[in-house]
Amino acid sequence: MTSSGVATAFLVLLALAVLVGPWTLGTANRLDRLHVRTDSAWLALDAALARRAVVTRAVAVVCGQPEVRAAADEAERAPRPEREAAENRLSALLEDLDRSRLEPALAAELSDAEQRVVLARRVHNDAVRDTLALRRRRSVRWLRLAGTAPTPSYFEIAEPGVDDEPSTLTQRVSARVVLLDPADRVLMFEGFDPVRPDELFWFTVGGGVEPGEELRDAAVRELFEETGLRLAAADLVGPVWKRHAVFSFDGLGYAAVEWFFVARVPTGVEVDTSRFDDVEQRTIRRHRWWSADDLASADATVYPVQLPEVLPGVLGGWDGTTRSVR
Repeated sequence: MTSSGVATAFLVLLALAVLVGPWTLGTANRLDRLHVRTDSAWLALDAALARRAVVTRAVAVVCGQPEVRAAADEAERAPRPEREAAENRLSALLEDLDRSRLEPALAAELSDAEQRVVLARRVHNDAVRDTLALRRRRSVRWLRLAGTAPTPSYFEIAEPGVDDEPSTLTQRVSARVVLLDPADRVLMFEGFDPVRPDELFWFTVGGGVEPGEELRDAAVRELFEETGLRLAAADLVGPVWKRHAVFSFDGLGYAAVEWFFVARVPTGVEVDTSRFDDVEQRTIRRHRWWSADDLASADATVYPVQLPEVLPGVLGGWDGTTRSVR
């Protein structure tokens, strides 16, 4: 290369550095602020959950329900990976609590504690959403601007009924399918709760079991309705996993039991979502095939949460044991 060519290349690189450098620095600083905001929001949520536990213990004494006090103790002591499940178990017990036995002041304090949890959770999840949105940009990933900061995660907890009216969690049994292709990738849908459209999450094929329907029949039906793929009940392996979850969707609370089967499809199958119902059409954005490594490294919310950990265990075959996952 001639001296003039070297000079030109140097000037181009210098111009790129002048243009890209401030953007890179500004993006990195913004990401740092978002991580600080997320950490602060978690501390506020943790404090709100702790206050709810304190009030719940007082309520449990008045109502003579030691199981409620035990659930509050468990939720308060649970490590972060187990916190959602513990707090949701406590929420379910509080849903069934007869509040007419409480003094008005104590009932009001419990309601206030619950609403503070709701507000703190929303603030926390808003911070997580904004942080994940920036972390997912290709330029941020390529330049590794997130550094060693851990990936934040949403805190999923069912919200109590509004207007202080007692609400009942809807019991829901679901049959789900871990649908694998020849490359051991699992089909996942990306969707959202209509109440919180900015909080995206990925989930497997499947849905509710109809009255009188067998689990395998429900799984086969849901698979056809959501993907257009027809399999026989005998083609399903499992149930390999069972998941208990308490969550809210479209303003309603659910206590769910999900059973997961495994099925395989050949190369080149086409996923047909034309049979989606109205809710699915409104709340499911897209689908894709994920490998276990993709799931483990993704800045995305996935259900079940342990899918990246437990998926490799069923790729080589099932040992006949149905395991609990979260």
